[in-house]
Amino acid sequence: MSRPIFEVIALTAQDARAAEAGGADRLELVADMAADGLAPSVADFAAIRATVAIPLRVMLRIRDGFAPGDLDELRDRVAALRAEGAEEFVFGFLDAGGAVDLAATTAVAEAVAGCRWTFHRALDHSADRAAVRTAVGELPGLDTFLTSGAAAGVDAGLDVLTEELAKSGEPGYRQRILVGGGLRAEHVPGLRAAGFDAFHIGSAVRENGWASPVDPAEVAEWRALLDG
Repeated sequence: MSRPIFEVIALTAQDARAAEAGGADRLELVADMAADGLAPSVADFAAIRATVAIPLRVMLRIRDGFAPGDLDELRDRVAALRAEGAEEFVFGFLDAGGAVDLAATTAVAEAVAGCRWTFHRALDHSADRAAVRTAVGELPGLDTFLTSGAAAGVDAGLDVLTEELAKSGEPGYRQRILVGGGLRAEHVPGLRAAGFDAFHIGSAVRENGWASPVDPAEVAEWRALLDG
């Protein structure tokens, strides 16, 4: 069984250093977890990029919820982040009815052309997961879906995750599944046995949730669990 990818959410350079020290393979960079994770500033990205060597996936989300907001503002943020050295991103947008906002998602995919990116947990809040996957599955650069299988988290979404993993290689299912959202340690053995190979953690590696920084010892415990 191959070593799984372990991605940790980082809000600050301190978080980033701790996650790298604990054994994270990649960071998802966000700001403002009160809004469920928004795009970091260019200055914060630069500070974190100067601090660690592991890959960074940068959230592209400028408002709470899953609507894109001002696309010109979003594209300006992309251009500034890319000029500062950002190479990987996280985004995905829904309309008011819960369908994928394909025009907005495509526009941002074009803005990050040549970069790899993750379609985030908007998938779990959509009205039709299969339709979202089919609509975005061939967009250039998309290599990952971050998902717990359900809006309520991994507990509720385990069956969906397993069903989607079984479709690997089919249109809309060619991308890696990055399991995240309510992920707990007790889920890991079953998910690893089922064949999942990528995991995403946020508050679970912080002593007091989002009010505290990433704890490198907690990251190391998760690293050992995933590798075990």
